[in-house]
Amino acid sequence: MRRSWAAWLAILGRREGGASLAVFRIITAAALIYNLVPAILRGLVEVLWVDAQYGGGYRPLSGAGSWLVSLLGGPTPAVVWSLVGVTLVAGVVLLVGAGGRIGGRLVALVALQGMFAISMINGDAKGSYDALLCNSLWLLVLGDGTATLSLDARRRGGRWRSDLAVAAWPRYLVIAQIIAVYASTGLHKVSAFWLPMGGYTALYYILLQPTWHRWEMYWIAWVFPLTQVLTALTWIWEVSFPLVGLYLYLRQRPGKGGRLRRLITRWDLRTPYVLFGVSMHLMIFLLMEVGPFSFITLAYYPCLYRPEELRRAAAWIGARLRRLRGVGSASSAA
Repeated sequence: MRRSWAAWLAILGRREGGASLAVFRIITAAALIYNLVPAILRGLVEVLWVDAQYGGGYRPLSGAGSWLVSLLGGPTPAVVWSLVGVTLVAGVVLLVGAGGRIGGRLVALVALQGMFAISMINGDAKGSYDALLCNSLWLLVLGDGTATLSLDARRRGGRWRSDLAVAAWPRYLVIAQIIAVYASTGLHKVSAFWLPMGGYTALYYILLQPTWHRWEMYWIAWVFPLTQVLTALTWIWEVSFPLVGLYLYLRQRPGKGGRLRRLITRWDLRTPYVLFGVSMHLMIFLLMEVGPFSFITLAYYPCLYRPEELRRAAAWIGARLRRLRGVGSASSAA
């Protein structure tokens, strides 16, 4: 028991750079803004979230919503617009990273409560990504996401980037969350269409549903075998995503795992999973109308990497871009 407690304290006391959480913060805030702005621009705020008795909504919503909506007086136009406005402002502040180490977390808490209250008003207008978005905001309440790549960092040191160390355990929670999301999603795909007995036809039928696709996609019939392959790969990728967590665990503990550790850590297991995930979510965004689902899910990916790994990747990309610009300038001069 004493050894377990010491190990737990060591995890809680571990500190690292804030780059991974900062990128998570930026993408999460962008997803929050993207979730609200279209509803505002298309005049859907009152249609979706105001009770019909007030003349704006399309259905009765009395008694709906979170404790905050009830406390404020129910889904009236004034309450709904106030929630939308405050949540949107909190999202912008979160995006630029203002508020300080404590204030930044309070901003995330305000955004969380506002988004949760809005999403609970009308169950018909609620997407699964709303829960994931709220979970992401809660993780930003727990972790210091404004230590770097933020207005706070610029105010402290005159630069957008900072070497200020933050607690590592919130990043571990982000990793645990995305593993739980993918594994549970895969295990909930119990329809035969995701499995051999259904011919791996799930994606084919999904892409043909007018509820989801951005435009008519009857051409998908010409690539039907490809949709079958992608259906199988998607299901396997989701249910096996916990292997990424096992890889990260064994990589940090050289004395554990034996042959299993040597097998799993022989290559960077994150690379194929991340490449497939990024490609899948970008394809979903291009072909389907599912709100900020792709953005909020991709927000978790940077936390699969330690801050120093992200810095090395950014430095490599920067060097490649400078080299390409140099080649382009030389070609133009010639």
